[in-house]
Amino acid sequence: MPGKKAEVKAKESIAVTFPDGSKKQFPKDTQVLEVVQGIGPKLAKEAVSASLNGKEVDLTQAIQENAALTVHTFEHAQGKDTYWHSTSHLMAMAVLELFPGAQITIGPAINEGFYYDIDYDRPFTPEDLQRIEARMKELAKKDLKVTRHEWTKKEAKEYFAKKRQAYKVKLIDELQDKTVSVYEEGNFTDLCTGPHVVSTGKINAIKLLRVSGAYWKGDAKNKQLQRVYGISFPEQKMLDEWVKQQEQASARNHVKLGKEMDLYSFHEESPGNAFFHAKGMTLYNALLEFMREKYRVKEYKEISTPIILKKELWIRSGHWDHYKENMYFTKIDDVEQAIKPMNCPGSILVYKNARRSYKELPLKLAEFGIDHRHELSGVLNGLFRLRKFMQDDAHIYCTPEQLKQVIPETIEMVDEVYKAFGFEYKVELSTRPKDSMGAEELWTTATKALHDALNARKVKFELREGEGAFYGPKIDFHVKDSLGRTWQCGTIQVDFQMPERFDLTYIGSDDKEHRPVMVHRAIYGSLERFLGILVEHYAGRFPLWLSPVQVKVLPLSEKFEDYAKSVHHELLQSGIRSELNDSGETLQYRIRTASLEKIPYIIVVGEKEEKGKTIAVRDREGKQMFGVQLAAFIADAKKKAIERTEA
Repeated sequence: MPGKKAEVKAKESIAVTFPDGSKKQFPKDTQVLEVVQGIGPKLAKEAVSASLNGKEVDLTQAIQENAALTVHTFEHAQGKDTYWHSTSHLMAMAVLELFPGAQITIGPAINEGFYYDIDYDRPFTPEDLQRIEARMKELAKKDLKVTRHEWTKKEAKEYFAKKRQAYKVKLIDELQDKTVSVYEEGNFTDLCTGPHVVSTGKINAIKLLRVSGAYWKGDAKNKQLQRVYGISFPEQKMLDEWVKQQEQASARNHVKLGKEMDLYSFHEESPGNAFFHAKGMTLYNALLEFMREKYRVKEYKEISTPIILKKELWIRSGHWDHYKENMYFTKIDDVEQAIKPMNCPGSILVYKNARRSYKELPLKLAEFGIDHRHELSGVLNGLFRLRKFMQDDAHIYCTPEQLKQVIPETIEMVDEVYKAFGFEYKVELSTRPKDSMGAEELWTTATKALHDALNARKVKFELREGEGAFYGPKIDFHVKDSLGRTWQCGTIQVDFQMPERFDLTYIGSDDKEHRPVMVHRAIYGSLERFLGILVEHYAGRFPLWLSPVQVKVLPLSEKFEDYAKSVHHELLQSGIRSELNDSGETLQYRIRTASLEKIPYIIVVGEKEEKGKTIAVRDREGKQMFGVQLAAFIADAKKKAIERTEA
């Protein structure tokens, strides 16, 4: 009998594997929170949610089988998502208490904070937001337990119909599952898949930001709702820092600076698209040339593919099933075509156009591809969210064995590019999503290749379970700007699926056909978005090599215009981007104008300079140098531009 008891006990025990690879045994049905408490009180206090075998779960989730466990705090992306989504529920609860008759719809977490779309019979005022925020804080202090329930669709529909929440009933009707999950806190229950914080007391510093209009389901044919935005943090000092950062960001707003510096503009005649002016194109082309320099050294081959391709290609690539709601379509000669949202299918056709040998691999095909994606008008945001943009895409075709070489080399290239702009960055590794395609073993191989490459280069990274592309796992790079904000820009994706779908092959050393692996890679991501980030990062004070205008030449008076023109002409001939301001305004006015334009160098010439064939130079920091030889200035400026050091 003792042996029988031991056997039963063993069956009731499960193994939990932690991110560092260590394992520990726990009784079956142990809650995640209990495991976390065993790790330490600090982590238990900071924990927001967790991942069990790649699935995001509440901390109250019972562990019923052997599982890999990752705990998310607010410092993790998943933790922020859970925290902010939980706060959106708290806001909906406060709204329904203060405004009976309001109907709530959806309330997701977004990049920074959350929103909830609400249907109410009058617009919310700033005073209303103050009342809602105050009530949210009261409800948070009550530390209400947040509980998940599974209901049948019928039970859920009856409940929300009784509560007169018609939008929730519509959402339930659209679900395919027989059961739905809801979350309860106090007397408030909301339809949601979760996860959520364990109690409202976890939510501390709250700030409601603004109200805007938003159509139900993003469709202008539907009723317009009120979208209430907010943000929250575990500590008040974090919120205070965020508010200060927003004030600084407002002064650096790239749309405002772009207009002031004559870089680009936006027009109602083409919503969601940027109009680049001459100076903006100079900056844009500087980014392209910098990347092309990298391509020459790293042995990339630049290609260009059409913007419009037949529907059949997008079906074959899988984009039709996974991405068609974001695509634009047209008909040419009665044949359905799509405007490309991505560049990979075009690159694949270039690869397939010739018989490839293993000696050609890795083959690095780079493309500055123009893409179009259907973005709703409500999410368009300057250069940060556009419908037409260019990506610095590259597709590397290699053997499976070459992944050990290709991925670390690509990580190194990303590092070199970001350091040139003074960016620090963090890294995320995202694994197989639910709507993926392809065999499990190929995903395992691809994920391991990325994981091993990061470890080989000793890169710290955060694991994001289930956040990969539909065709492969990926590494994402999030750059940190001068205000401490992070932006997802670069990505490296390992893809076994596209080569399979398009029957890509190469001839191996055994004279037989083999299947290559395809590595998708972008560093800037969207060039327009990256440029917008740079404008705000530098606050328009670009380093010399990037500045659209590097030197402004000013004659002291009309008498010295000819000499100023000769200086200006010599600068241009030397490859330095120069402008001449010989207008009738006073010298001080012209100096002030050039300073406001954030130009690195101002050259002033008068009688002394003309006689001595020299120049007077003022830099952006106000330092002045007199009697400078023009040739020496040109040599120094070109050296700084080539080395990409600050002016």
